[in-house]
Amino acid sequence: MSAVLRRLAGTAAVAAQAVLAPVPAAAVPDPQPPLSAPDTRPPLTAPGEQPSVAELLTDLQRLYRQTEQATETYNATTEKLQRQRAEVARLDAELARSRLALRSRRLDAGRLARQQYQHGGGLGPYVRLLLAPDPQAALDEGHVIGELARERARTVARLTVAERRQDALARAARKALDTQLGLAARQKRQRDDVRTKLAGVERVLATLTPDQLAAVARLEEQGVAKAQRELTTAGALPADRPAAPPAAGPAAPAADRAVRYALDQVGKPYAWGAAGPDAYDCSGLTSRAWAQAGVPVPRTSQEQWDRLRKVPLRGLRPGDLVVYFPEATHVAMYVGDGKVVQAPRPGGRVTVSPIAAHPILGAVRPAPGRPGQT
Repeated sequence: MSAVLRRLAGTAAVAAQAVLAPVPAAAVPDPQPPLSAPDTRPPLTAPGEQPSVAELLTDLQRLYRQTEQATETYNATTEKLQRQRAEVARLDAELARSRLALRSRRLDAGRLARQQYQHGGGLGPYVRLLLAPDPQAALDEGHVIGELARERARTVARLTVAERRQDALARAARKALDTQLGLAARQKRQRDDVRTKLAGVERVLATLTPDQLAAVARLEEQGVAKAQRELTTAGALPADRPAAPPAAGPAAPAADRAVRYALDQVGKPYAWGAAGPDAYDCSGLTSRAWAQAGVPVPRTSQEQWDRLRKVPLRGLRPGDLVVYFPEATHVAMYVGDGKVVQAPRPGGRVTVSPIAAHPILGAVRPAPGRPGQT
């Protein structure tokens, strides 16, 4: 956490724990501009004017949302980079084995060439037969020479295949390394993008008084409570109140183990790009919790939304993942009773919140035995 946020922690505790979006969970807000495009919207207030609490909240929500979107983009590139590094290592090892095999094939070819020359003496088979004192011995020797020639042909063919394989592996290894370097450069740009957006949040927070922070937090809580009531009144949530405590132990269902793990992380800090065990971002918490239950799921919120099985909100079960915002840039884990456990945003800590903490995109369910499958 930056020095600015640490200084604000004492006066902004309520705001740091508040959730992001005081709008109805079923509503879909207007898409934000792409991360690569500058924010060209006019300022909330004219120069010299004091922004209202609603305007401050809107500005903070926008900045937090952009930061989380940048974080999930960074996470996706980091995952690709890790896979690419593993692929480069695999290709390098395979190329080394291929080079050893090629060397062995060349030694075999040289050995057979020497044997054929030694047996044949450089003469053709008909000349050797005519000059031989023992024609039968010459025929027997010719059979041996012929077998050596056939073996040499086979060895040369294997040598040719090995040389082609080495060339192909060398090209693949160079291409994989180029891809890795490109991903590393992209990761650095995205890391810088996240840091820039975090600095923007800090600048806004640094301008707020304790009274303003408290007022923003109250308005945020009111919006979330309103959205939660609307979901409940509409019957959009499962009738699972009160929530049953998740079962414990290795024999417990995977979903119960995932929920218990996630709840055990409550109070740990949010850190962008983190997947535990000391800190988490939103998808770092959900992916780590399910991994601890023995069910690998995709790392980022977008991949979790794209690759896991969709379930209706009315059919939610503890352990399901609730995905937020049209771009699927935030995710939390349903724990029952209309609540989720989530790593909310920079400056916050893992907490249990109403499911209407943000505008809901939908929900997905990890499938034990079929990780990452739709």
